[in-house]
Amino acid sequence: MPKVSKKGAAISAANHRNKPYEKSSVNQSSANNLMAANTSLGQHFLKNPARVEDQNFRHKLQVIQGDAMQTAWPFFDLMVANLPYQISSQVVFKLLSHRPMFRCAVLMFQEEFALRLTARPGEALYCRLSVNTQLLAKVDQLLKVGKQNFRPPPKVESRVVRIELKNPPPPVNFTEWDGMIRLLFNRKNKTLRSVLMTKAVIKLLEENRQTVKALAKPDAMIDDRPIGDILEEILARESWKDHRASKMDLDQFLQLLAEFNEAGIHFSC
Repeated sequence: MPKVSKKGAAISAANHRNKPYEKSSVNQSSANNLMAANTSLGQHFLKNPARVEDQNFRHKLQVIQGDAMQTAWPFFDLMVANLPYQISSQVVFKLLSHRPMFRCAVLMFQEEFALRLTARPGEALYCRLSVNTQLLAKVDQLLKVGKQNFRPPPKVESRVVRIELKNPPPPVNFTEWDGMIRLLFNRKNKTLRSVLMTKAVIKLLEENRQTVKALAKPDAMIDDRPIGDILEEILARESWKDHRASKMDLDQFLQLLAEFNEAGIHFSC
């Protein structure tokens, strides 16, 4: 259940049920907790927001009930969440695009997912999620949470990570970037030429070019050569010959996208 905190406020969005919060006794709360809440920091109110209803500072806590993926998130400074693991990817991508920028998010994920966020080129877990996250944010692995810390214990290990958006963000069209990254990581261990020189990809890129041409100014210079010929010319360069997405870093992806765009090849319109 994500907990989003603002200065002097906290917001909780439940994504799996829609019933009012109920007050629970201190004894029951203590029996169910594996970690004691720090009352001096108000953590006990986040565990059961109903406790604040009778306090003079109740105006500092707002509870929002609803689907966290469908609800528009307000401005926040800090997000702290123990997420349902099946929505980890959606939450991360929503965080990466959230504006205005937040200070940081501290989140618990399934261990493999958490390691994907910081995977480096050449590592088995390096994937589209790794590249997109590292393009837009700095991610730190904070601690490992063993399955024995849960009751009942799950089948997987967990990790807590911290995500901080890069400010300012890199000067790249993310939709265009993600279109290219999505294609290249469909078969990340194949050469760039093997991935891009297929009929389906060439057809997609040609459709994108026609859309760009229709939206461009009448005097815009657009290369009319067959898309396949332009791809061959770029991919035959020494800098890209035999390259594979699984071993490329951020700077290489940025350079490749720049060369494609300069030649009139676009991965999104």
